[in-house]
Amino acid sequence: MNLNPIHRRRLTLILIIIIAVAVATALALYALQQNINLFYSPSQVAAGQVPVNHAFRLGGIVQAGSVKHAPDSLQVVFTVTDNKKSVLVNYTGILPDLFREGQAVVVEGKLTTQGTLQADQVLAKHDEKYMPAAVKAMLKPAVK
Repeated sequence: MNLNPIHRRRLTLILIIIIAVAVATALALYALQQNINLFYSPSQVAAGQVPVNHAFRLGGIVQAGSVKHAPDSLQVVFTVTDNKKSVLVNYTGILPDLFREGQAVVVEGKLTTQGTLQADQVLAKHDEKYMPAAVKAMLKPAVK
């Protein structure tokens, strides 16, 4: 098949654009794969579904009686549970104001070879019943 020069240039340009888009897509997907933080429960961590030394998020409840603060540093050790399995968490830093035993948390970090989560960030979650005071006051029916 013999193409005239105009058609040949158009076809070459289209092929270059398709290759460039494919390369850009592959690079974007590779970058996203390296930065993704998957969410796991303590049961999944205990079952070995989490790779060691790979960033992930752990969600659960801070187990009652498990929070231990180091007296001379900001290091905190606590246990996150889903009422089936538990994971020990090491964290160095300032904990959020809503952090307490029996409260839901999301912890970001990496699993060590000992099965402990070395946390980089701790996010305390409020319960579903939480409502800011201003909104609660607006929703109260007017009482005469």
